[in-house]
Amino acid sequence: MKIIRILMLILALGLMSFSAIVPVKALISESATATADGTIVWKTESIDVGQIPQGTPKAIVFEFKNTGKTAVVITNVQGSCGCTATDYTKEPILPGKSAKVTATYNAANKGAFTKTVTVTTSAEKTAKILTLKGTVI
Repeated sequence: MKIIRILMLILALGLMSFSAIVPVKALISESATATADGTIVWKTESIDVGQIPQGTPKAIVFEFKNTGKTAVVITNVQGSCGCTATDYTKEPILPGKSAKVTATYNAANKGAFTKTVTVTTSAEKTAKILTLKGTVI
């Protein structure tokens, strides 16, 4: 009799764990479809600024348009090093609207440079890598 009660308890606990999995899967698929509706198209993903004078910071603007059906939010923008400061549109970008990410390169050292800016948005699962390059003279 004691063994039957233990087996019933194990069976009940096992069934409870299966019922908890279903809502989690439902939440995952809902968030995946929500982000699939937002799509962004970058005007360019790489900008060559050419030659810039040493000691003069250079601002490079990357523009994009929300071509999806839902608003897009930029969640994070990170320069590849401390020599590149970033700024971006903080409010949600509505469908059909454009926004920008600005990377300001501190041209302290002479020579060629290639830097990246990583942009994370609510529209894409993977981050977008933007590239800026040039030569400090």
